[in-house]
Amino acid sequence: MDLFKPRVRPEAERVATLKRWVASALELPESTSVLVTELACSEPGCPPLETVIAVLTEHGASDRRQHTFHKALNDVTWADVAALASLWHPAK
Repeated sequence: MDLFKPRVRPEAERVATLKRWVASALELPESTSVLVTELACSEPGCPPLETVIAVLTEHGASDRRQHTFHKALNDVTWADVAALASLWHPAK
């Protein structure tokens, strides 16, 4: 993998869509921040791109949750996000 090769940044609208999906699926209050980042992975056996979703509440770092999807941001689906919600809130 060429770490110095310019890469295409995800579209802002796609990032915003994923943030809305996460907020909806997890039933988050507006005071909660959702961060969505696409990262290049250069470790052996790792997919070339990963999408990291972090949820930060008003309680700060002590109440932070994070999940990595081993796929590009544009490949993350509503079903992926819904599955994440069932992992984080199994009783629902």
